[in-house]
Amino acid sequence: MKNYNNDVYEWINRAESNLERARIGKDSPKILLEDLCFDCHQCVEKSLKALLISNNIEFPKTHSINLLINLLKEKINFFPEFVLESVILTDYAVEMRYPGNYEKITSVDYFNAYQIALRVFEWAKSIINNETLFN
Repeated sequence: MKNYNNDVYEWINRAESNLERARIGKDSPKILLEDLCFDCHQCVEKSLKALLISNNIEFPKTHSINLLINLLKEKINFFPEFVLESVILTDYAVEMRYPGNYEKITSVDYFNAYQIALRVFEWAKSIINNETLFN
């Protein structure tokens, strides 16, 4: 039987890894802001999936942050504004992940994406910690 706590821990650990890569930022001119924003998206996606697992809610393979939030509404009645705002990061996982026709990502866009990801990660982890999974 799979260890439920390990599943949650693995998702949070992966979310934190994406957050850390995004935090380190553009330490080379070869690193694209789009890729850092993708890491911000991945942090939020994995944080929400950890919450879904901790609440025994199944989810499909998806990059849609909106879908994940809607699934969480089964168990969580209130979402801080920054969680709801995080749906804007979905574009970084879909449209901007590959070369294409989109507006250039600015350092302000990157900073905003990072701040959202950081806040969602901390929020999700605090809920999970309150469920005593990591104590």
